[in-house]
Amino acid sequence: MPMEGETSQEWQRTSELIIRDSEIDPFSRENDHKTEITSASFDTILPDEILEKIFSFLPVLSIIRAGSVCKRWHGAVHSGKHSWNNMPPQKPWYFMFTYSKNIVGYAYDSSFRKWYNFDFPCLDKCNWFVSSSCGLVCFMDYENRNRILVCNPITRTWKQLQQPPNGKSPDYSALALSVDRFSLSYTVAVVKSRQLPDDFLQWDFTIQIYESEHCLWVASINEVLEGWRGGDESVICNGVLYCLVYSFSGNNERRHGLVMYKLCSNSPRASVMGSMILVPCPLTCGRLMNLRDKLVMVGGIGRHDRPDIIKGIGIWELEKEEWQEVARMPHKFFQGFGELDDVFASSGAEDLIFIQCYGAPALLIFDMSHKQWKWSLRCPVTKRFALQLFSGFCFEPRLETTS
Repeated sequence: MPMEGETSQEWQRTSELIIRDSEIDPFSRENDHKTEITSASFDTILPDEILEKIFSFLPVLSIIRAGSVCKRWHGAVHSGKHSWNNMPPQKPWYFMFTYSKNIVGYAYDSSFRKWYNFDFPCLDKCNWFVSSSCGLVCFMDYENRNRILVCNPITRTWKQLQQPPNGKSPDYSALALSVDRFSLSYTVAVVKSRQLPDDFLQWDFTIQIYESEHCLWVASINEVLEGWRGGDESVICNGVLYCLVYSFSGNNERRHGLVMYKLCSNSPRASVMGSMILVPCPLTCGRLMNLRDKLVMVGGIGRHDRPDIIKGIGIWELEKEEWQEVARMPHKFFQGFGELDDVFASSGAEDLIFIQCYGAPALLIFDMSHKQWKWSLRCPVTKRFALQLFSGFCFEPRLETTS
């Protein structure tokens, strides 16, 4: 496989913002004298707010490392929340894990192009619905859909949301998280779809909205879909919730459709099916993401004679309710995955899209701004048996957002 050499570092699993670098030991004897001189100089010359401002121009990883240099810098890192608000956007990280009892894996830093040992302190299992936005990650328990957590994986703070109303167990669920980059408040949307007992073509479609500003589930809509059902894919973009729905009609070769719901609309609510947009071609699966406030979809392109069998992967952007093709994965990269399933994991943030096969720890990255494909460094996780599964998701490393 055309991926580069293996490398990883250790993320120290404490509540502190510390990363242990195997190549550099800031506490070694030979560095003591230099550290003392540097720290003394900053203590003498720079006030706290200036030191925090300087740190705010560094990548998150460098800020975390700076916090382990001395007490003064440790205090600046942990008290510089106002400075972090003005930090430049960080390149997203990608967390990859294999299914086991605990969700422990590796995080890929796309800025430094390195893997770190990484875990999530709030998680006790691997089966979760996941959505991320602006430094926060939201999890919904696959077995108990009323258990929803929001956390910042860098500061390692988290909270459990109150249970949503009408907690009936659905057949299908989707989760979406959106953080306001100015107020840092966030919105969680849970989409549930349940087949009605009297008619197998009718599905109960429910959207529930949580607002962190009020710490409440503030809205809920319900609609019955005819010949379509909800799935496990949704995203919030520019105040609109987008969901992929799936057709039960055998005459419809495009089995996926996109519906939308405006979260902050004062006008009378229209039917979500009235806003449906068909996907641009037959897809084996679709993955929705918000890249710089633009709705982007990564889809497995199905064969014309067998639309349920994947023949390639494409990327589209929604512009004025029409899909515009951005790129198609070159065949050499498609082959690089080996035996690629008809479904795969894909998520993105800023200008980067990550694509991962469930059957192997291979990670491909597409840069939207430069239209370039490239493999990540090889993930240290290894495949130990034939049916071993891998998954992952991306998140933005940020210090200022809190759950």
